Amino acid sequence: MLTATALQSGPIEVVDYRCSTGPDARPFTEVHSGYSVSYVRKGSFSYRVRGECYELVAGSVLVGRPDDEFMCTHDHHVCGDECLAFHLSPDFVDLIGGDANTWRTGGLPPLPELMVLGELAQAAACKHSDVGLDEAGLWFASRFVEVVAGREPTPQRATARDRQRAVDAAMWINTHSQQDIALDHAARQAGLSPFHFLRLFSRVLGVSPHQYLVRSRLRHAARLLADGDRFVTDVALDVGFADLSNFVRTFHRAAGISPRVFRQAARNGLKERKILQDRMAALLDDDRLIHSSSRKSPCTTTSE
Repeated sequence: MLTATALQSGPIEVVDYRCSTGPDARPFTEVHSGYSVSYVRKGSFSYRVRGECYELVAGSVLVGRPDDEFMCTHDHHVCGDECLAFHLSPDFVDLIGGDANTWRTGGLPPLPELMVLGELAQAAACKHSDVGLDEAGLWFASRFVEVVAGREPTPQRATARDRQRAVDAAMWINTHSQQDIALDHAARQAGLSPFHFLRLFSRVLGVSPHQYLVRSRLRHAARLLADGDRFVTDVALDVGFADLSNFVRTFHRAAGISPRVFRQAARNGLKERKILQDRMAALLDDDRLIHSSSRKSPCTTTSE
């Protein structure tokens, strides 16, 4: 496991995890030291926590809760995985809210609302965007809470063989997402009937094959928009959308803003970013105030 801390700024620590272990590696138990949301940007792995198992692929999100024991395994692929993890202070978690189930989510399937922001954060981590990494982390974590608050955890139950078939299929779809992939085509790749493949894929990964195809296209589009100044039409066609209006509508539904505005926010700065900067500045001020009070009063302790 290779790790590198990309940012440590008061309430948010961003860590770049790169794991090269494969099926032959012996898994071991770890413990979450705090709250975290990790965006899976490459590869796949199984995440086992509280007796449940989640298959995570590109675009999925791993959710960490303090003192939860967990185990990550790579039973299906030798390519390992890469994640961008946002470790959050308890004060920051209180600020963005959530309910009792939010931090018991375990693993989330690829959700468009989070994938586009995960790619923006990755572009910021690579310094391909003018967005600050702390801004991207704030945006991603806040959106995570908005999306999952009130949502019941949905662990995925399936045999080891079915899990591997679903993960193999997801990785194949992600690689070929710019192509026109029909259900029967993907099913043949998995060696299953369309009906069996649809049911298996949805049960293991929490989304249908078509949903994953569209969301993979959105993920690639978000990265292209955040990385450069290409025309929106060119991005839409390159990632597999045949119709520009459909791409704009789908992207807007996922990100809450149009592809053009998203690109401008990533490159040039907009009022939406100013709002995020103000929220982060206020939080940092509160965090400094808390620590200042802690130093003045030895009877008061705070959690980092």
